[in-house]
Amino acid sequence: MAYEDILRRLGEFGRYQQRIYLLLCLPAISCALHKLSGVFLQAKADHRCLLPYEGENATYNLPGWELNMTLPWDSKKKRWSSCRRLDANFSRQYMESGSPASSSVKCENYVYDHSQFSSSAVTEWDLVCDREWLRPTADAFVMAGVLLGATFFGALSDRYGRRPIFFVSLVLQVVTGTLVALSPEYISFLILRLVVGLSSSGVFLVAYVLAMEMVGPSKRLFAGVVVQMFFTLGYIFTAVLAYFIKDWRILQVALTLPGTVFLIYWWFIPESARWLITKGRIDEAKKVLLSAAKENNVTIPDEMLEGLLPSASEKEQPPVETATVLDLFRHPNMRKRTLNIFFNWFANNITYYGLSWNTSNLGGNQYINFFICGAVEIPAYLFLLLTLNRWGRKKILVGCMLFAGLALVLTPFIPTDMNWLAITLVMIGKLAITASYGTVYVFTVEQFPTVIRNVALGASSTCARVGGIIAPYMNLLAGVWNPLPQLIFGLVTLVAGLLALLLPETLNRTLPDTIAEGERFGSKPDSQEINLTEEPDKV
Repeated sequence: MAYEDILRRLGEFGRYQQRIYLLLCLPAISCALHKLSGVFLQAKADHRCLLPYEGENATYNLPGWELNMTLPWDSKKKRWSSCRRLDANFSRQYMESGSPASSSVKCENYVYDHSQFSSSAVTEWDLVCDREWLRPTADAFVMAGVLLGATFFGALSDRYGRRPIFFVSLVLQVVTGTLVALSPEYISFLILRLVVGLSSSGVFLVAYVLAMEMVGPSKRLFAGVVVQMFFTLGYIFTAVLAYFIKDWRILQVALTLPGTVFLIYWWFIPESARWLITKGRIDEAKKVLLSAAKENNVTIPDEMLEGLLPSASEKEQPPVETATVLDLFRHPNMRKRTLNIFFNWFANNITYYGLSWNTSNLGGNQYINFFICGAVEIPAYLFLLLTLNRWGRKKILVGCMLFAGLALVLTPFIPTDMNWLAITLVMIGKLAITASYGTVYVFTVEQFPTVIRNVALGASSTCARVGGIIAPYMNLLAGVWNPLPQLIFGLVTLVAGLLALLLPETLNRTLPDTIAEGERFGSKPDSQEINLTEEPDKV
C-alpha cells in the first residue's frame, strides 16, 4: 500500500509523528477527568434524619442519649438508622423519659456529615435512601453517552474528517462540562452528564484514530498502549483535584478547564493524510506528508507521492464487498468466537469501571483508594509493553482475567479487621483487569477477517459500554453486603477468562482477510477448505 510505504520512508515514529502523537494523547487526560469524576461529584456522605425540632443549620453529630431517643437502631447494619427516625413528638418530657418510641417513620429531610465533602450532588438533591438508585444513574448516563458518542462521532469523522470533528466534540465537552456545574436540578444534571460522556467519547476516539493513522505499523502496539497511560494520568489527577476541591460545582469547573487548552490545537494539528487520500484530496495529503518529511529530515520521491493517486486499473476495480454485523453470526465458528469476544469485552468493562466507581465502599480514605486504583494501571500497561509481543495475546488475556477474578472472589473471605488486605486484593484485581482490557482490544482486532474487522470491533465496544452502564448499579449491592460487588465482578471475570481459553492465539499468525478464512481461523487446518456457499446455520 502506497501510504504504508510512505510512512516507512518518513520513519514510522519520527519526530513529526512523536510531536503530533504527544499532543493528541493529552486530551485523554481531560476525558478521564469527566468519565471518572462521578465518584466525587456524587460523593456519598453519612446522613441522618433532620429532626422536627432542628433548624436547617443542624449539624450531623448527636450525643448518644439523643440518638437513642430519636433514631431507631439498624440491627442488620449495626448502626443508627440513616433513613428513618422514631415516631415521637420529641417533647421535653419524652426526651427526658429515657424510653424511646417503638415505631419509626421515613425521613422527610436529611442532615449530612460535611467533614469530607462540603457539597455533592447527593447532598444537594438528597440522593439517599429511597432515592439512592439515582446516584449511579448519573454514571450510567455518562457511559450511555460514551456509547452514543463512539457511534455518532465515529461516523462523522469518517465522513467529514478527523480534525473538524475532534474540535466539534472538544467544544461540546467544554461547554456541557461547564453547564453541568450550573445544573439547577437533577434531571438537567443527568442530561448534561450524558452529553459530556458523548463528547468525551468523541474527543478520545477521534484523537486516538488521528494519532494512530500517523504511526507506522510496527509502532502501533506501543502507541496504542501508551495513549492509555495518559488516560491513567487523568484518572490519578481526578483524585488530586477532588482532594483539594470539596465543593462539587467548583470541582466540575476545575475538571472542565483543562479542555480549553486543547482549542489551540487548531493551529498545530493537521488533518489525517490517510483520510485525505481515501477522500481523493491528494494535494492536501501531499502537503501534510511533505511537512512531516521536512521535520523528520527525510525526502519523499515524487514517484512515491504520485503513487497515492489511484491508477486507471484501480479505478475500474469493482467495489469491495462489505460485511455487516449479521455476518458475525451466520457461520458456527465465527458465531462462537464472536459471542466469546463480546462477553470478554462486557466482563472487562463492567469490572474495570465497577472497581473504579466502588472505591468509596472499600473503607479507609476515599481519596487514597481512588488514587491507588488509578496508579496501579501504570505497571499494568508497562507489563503489556514488555510481554504482549513475546508471550502472546491469549496467554496474557486469560492469565490476567483469571488472576483478577481470583483476587476479587477472595475479598469476601477477608476478616473485617483486615480491611487493608481486602483493599489490596481489589487493587490487584484492578491492575490485572487493566492489563486484560488493554489486551482484549488488540486480540479482538486480530480475531476477525479484514472485511468485517471494524464492524466486529465496534460491536464489541458496544457490549463493553453495556457493562459500563450496568456497573454503577452493581455497586449499590454494597449496601446489602459490602464485598458483594467485588464477588460479582470476580465471578464474571473468571467465567470470561475461562471462555477465552477457547479462542485461538493470533501472535505471529497470518490474519484472515475473507469471511471464509475467518470461519476457518483457529478451528480447522489451513489446508482444509470450508464451503461458505452453503446456507449458514441459523442464528
